[in-house]
Amino acid sequence: MNVISTSARISPLSDIETSSRGSKVVIGDGPQKASLAHKYRGVAFLGEKKGQDLTSHLAAADVFVFPSLTDTFGVVQLEALACGTPVAAFPVTGPKDVIADHPIGALDTDLRNACLRAAGMSRQACRNFALERSWENSARQFIGNLTALQPSHSLRAMPRLAGQRAA
Repeated sequence: MNVISTSARISPLSDIETSSRGSKVVIGDGPQKASLAHKYRGVAFLGEKKGQDLTSHLAAADVFVFPSLTDTFGVVQLEALACGTPVAAFPVTGPKDVIADHPIGALDTDLRNACLRAAGMSRQACRNFALERSWENSARQFIGNLTALQPSHSLRAMPRLAGQRAA
């Protein structure tokens, strides 16, 4: 494995200290960046990246590591997948919701094991998975769910406010 990348707000909540083999690149800024860069001199701390610069770095990685134990979703997982990069993460809320049993990443309590398993996954499958989760598709799914509900007649009746007469 050549490059392991993560993109995060670097803070005490990010388990960035978890060990794994390969070159490590950290994209992002936060309160712990300076102390972690000093402690882990072999890790490239690139700071905040945006636009094409960010997507180029995500696409260059062999695996995207999502090291958080507390993020509730982590949209950056979808950003990495859209760049064709499989995700390695802990089996917690957020990664479990995105990765689940899809062949686009690996979940493990040991991030090194997750990285090794994710490294062999299809980059095209990762990209296809992310493209299916566009805002347009999300809105279409939401509207489809609303349409399927079709509230009953009793639910359509508006309750009268106190003091109003029936029309």
